[in-house]
Amino acid sequence: MSVISARGIVKEYPYGGDSVRALRGVDLEVGPGELVAVVGPSGCGKSSLLNVLAGIDPPTEGRVELLGRDLGALGEGERSRLRLREVGFIFQRFHLLSVLTAAENVEFPMAEAGVPKGERRARARELLEYVGLGHRVGHRPPHLSGGEQQRVAIARALANRPKLVFADEPTGELDRRTGDEIIALFERLNADGTTLVIVTHDTSVAGRTRRVVEMADGVVVRDGRAGG
Repeated sequence: MSVISARGIVKEYPYGGDSVRALRGVDLEVGPGELVAVVGPSGCGKSSLLNVLAGIDPPTEGRVELLGRDLGALGEGERSRLRLREVGFIFQRFHLLSVLTAAENVEFPMAEAGVPKGERRARARELLEYVGLGHRVGHRPPHLSGGEQQRVAIARALANRPKLVFADEPTGELDRRTGDEIIALFERLNADGTTLVIVTHDTSVAGRTRRVVEMADGVVVRDGRAGG
């Protein structure tokens, strides 16, 4: 079974009295355990596609199945619960809560999912150790470097043991060395069994994935798998 199955995805956004077509009929299948980069210039539809695939925005036309669920058949609450419990998100600007410690940021989605306090505290510490921040559990985001904040964001994305992780320009705010360290961490996550879809304009990021989906003007123009 595919982790993501998208067919004929069209996405239009209202603009003045007209509309802008961001996606123009995209088909995409992602299987379990894949590490996929979606690349292309700014404005080509990469982030729009991610939002539709994740059920954040509904498509104007077409159908998306996420983890075997037809998103069009789910209500908004059901889609939100699916994302909370089975999908992780990593963003370019981290989106951490500055008033919470690193550990509390990682605990937050577990609290939303009803995980008992003792279990989520242990899980948060385990995840921060996993991303190399076991010594920073009590630090708040303003006292962490950009790379450390992104590592906390990765740990948070993994909090509820998602089957799939989306990353939207995850190295865009980082220097090259730190970005390379984050991509190495993604490679480790993938080797441990997590399916990842990374939206990026960075060719060095794409070059370290096993499959590159290239977009232009709202369509997929190339889908290249390793070895083919």
